[in-house]
Amino acid sequence: MDDFIAARSQMALSLGFHIIFSCIGMVMPFFMAVSHYKWLKTNDEVYKNLTKAWSKGVAIFFATGAVSGTMLSFELGLLWPKFMEHAGPIFGMPFSLEGTAFFIEAIALGFFLYGWNKLNKWFHWFTGMVVGVSGLASGILVVAANAWMNSPAGFDFVNGKYINIDPIQAMFNNAWFSQALHMCLAAFTATGFAVAGVHALMILRNQNKEFHLKAFKIAAIFACIGALLQPLSGDISAKDVAKRQPAKLAAMEALYKTEKPAPLLIGGIVNEKDKTVKGAIKIPGALSFLAHGDFRAEVKGLDKIPENEHPPVAITHYAFQIMVGIGTLLMLISIVYFFNLIRKRTLLEKRWLLKLFVFAIPLGYIALEAGWVVTEVGRQPWIIYGVMRTKDAVTPMPGIAYSFYIFSAIYFSLSIIVTFLLYRQIKMVPVLYNKTESNNN
Repeated sequence: MDDFIAARSQMALSLGFHIIFSCIGMVMPFFMAVSHYKWLKTNDEVYKNLTKAWSKGVAIFFATGAVSGTMLSFELGLLWPKFMEHAGPIFGMPFSLEGTAFFIEAIALGFFLYGWNKLNKWFHWFTGMVVGVSGLASGILVVAANAWMNSPAGFDFVNGKYINIDPIQAMFNNAWFSQALHMCLAAFTATGFAVAGVHALMILRNQNKEFHLKAFKIAAIFACIGALLQPLSGDISAKDVAKRQPAKLAAMEALYKTEKPAPLLIGGIVNEKDKTVKGAIKIPGALSFLAHGDFRAEVKGLDKIPENEHPPVAITHYAFQIMVGIGTLLMLISIVYFFNLIRKRTLLEKRWLLKLFVFAIPLGYIALEAGWVVTEVGRQPWIIYGVMRTKDAVTPMPGIAYSFYIFSAIYFSLSIIVTFLLYRQIKMVPVLYNKTESNNN
């Protein structure tokens, strides 16, 4: 394997694993806090048991996320030394602040896990909220650093040198808000549907129904709100990308020729050699509206962008189609769920709806991964958009392919361990909590 491809593959693999752990670590504490709050207000033991069960899951993902995140920080320096040499002083602030947020999260999680019957009950609940807020802050800060790569700011690039560095401006670049908003909603949606789907499966199997129904409702409400808000954040992101990264937008929609008005493509098979798209459904003027808010606006195609600055069109287009397609499906499931919730129909009478949530367990994370493929592959050939090319940032050290194989094995092992631990936690629910539920019944 070519060292350049190996370095990119290793980063892609590492980010692909870490983003799942990070999203769960960002979102699950809020589920936990809601359940904890309900126990404090109602004194219903089921909510207390649910909080304890979820807190164990949070601890598992916090530990694995810490491992994968530490590995990523080393990879940035080892695989991309030229990038870190120049970019480190500019966008180092969000990474430093993320480290602070991480330590706050770790301390708060320790208080929460070991504070049962030892701390004031509301202070104990507050520590759980701190876990969620600090985890969310960590995610936003890391996304701000990634946004800087898409929208470089806070420095002047003169004669190959980076001068007049302003870390604050770099952190709050033009892309940070749209990316952070889109990412946070995606995290709540993906994690919410995954958690709700697992509990829906347990309900369908007639296991600890009261426990799983309460858990399902909390997770499903978070998931469905996120899914319904996601198109709004997507619209903000699309308009931002159209303004700053026209090549990425053109690749997302496989727009090889500049058009006025430009159609929105649904599906289609991309032929990068002939620069054509076959079998796509075209919605006239829709891309012009999404990009510029005007159905008659011109959208720049790849024909107006130098050939050596084109991102891989097929990968970017397919990933974008997967993200949007799954997002639309999850939004429809959300509408159906809220319709049934408003009509006060019990889930036990709507087994088909529970099955929909079970089907949706992996979908949110597939869309999440696809979205990051769009973000990263769509920026190519740049690692710092318009400033530094990815090939110029990679390490000259040979043998990167072996590093890729080793890290692949580590992440594969981590995934097996996490799967085993989560499976064990789910199987232990009847053992740990069935007694309380039977007493309530």
